[in-house]
Amino acid sequence: MNALEVDNLKAGYNKSEVLHGISLKVGKGQLVSLIGSNGAGKTTLMRAVSGMIRPSDGAVSLAGKPIQREAASKIVRLGMAHCPEGRRVFAPLTVEDNLLLGAYHRLPGFFGYARKAKARLDHIYALFPRLSERRGQLAGTLSGGEQQMLAIGRALMSEPTVLLLDEPSMGLAPVMVDTVFDAIQALKREGITMLLVEQFAQMALAVADYAYVIERGQLAAEGSPDALRQDPRVLEAYLG
Repeated sequence: MNALEVDNLKAGYNKSEVLHGISLKVGKGQLVSLIGSNGAGKTTLMRAVSGMIRPSDGAVSLAGKPIQREAASKIVRLGMAHCPEGRRVFAPLTVEDNLLLGAYHRLPGFFGYARKAKARLDHIYALFPRLSERRGQLAGTLSGGEQQMLAIGRALMSEPTVLLLDEPSMGLAPVMVDTVFDAIQALKREGITMLLVEQFAQMALAVADYAYVIERGQLAAEGSPDALRQDPRVLEAYLG
């Protein structure tokens, strides 16, 4: 059984259809990358999968359970976390408060809150030591790279079985891109299942077990990273 399965998914905004029947699979423990040009439909796909927008047709299954009609809040409880494009941290709150918000549905209201939160926080701080150094700092005062670490950490606080990462390198300095991708590699070694949307195709393929190429709301190619690197269309459009 696949951790995540998308079948003939169609979605868009108002009456404008962006996705025209997308199908893909992410096996348990796999990192699958989705590459494509700006406006191809990558972010729309992530939003439709995580429940941020309602698909107009098709199916999304999480560990075999249909979720395409579920609210985003329930999808999180079922085991999917979405780290969105643009980070979207809560600027007036501290780093630690942002992280705790990511675990709101897993933490007891009163007794045991601090104990249960601590174990997960320690894990995130080990993955991103810079967040530990800034745990009391307001999120809005962090650099772009630090905010991206925080966004990923917040998603991980829910202990997801599937993690959606949408453009984690967007707007970051090269050194911060490397730091973020080092963390993604560490998560992969932990066996966390991930669907990654990434503008840098070379980096997306370097960490992937399998990859899909999306163009104008439809899949244009798919295969192993090695196979896609040899595909003349992919080479010319994304790797040249």
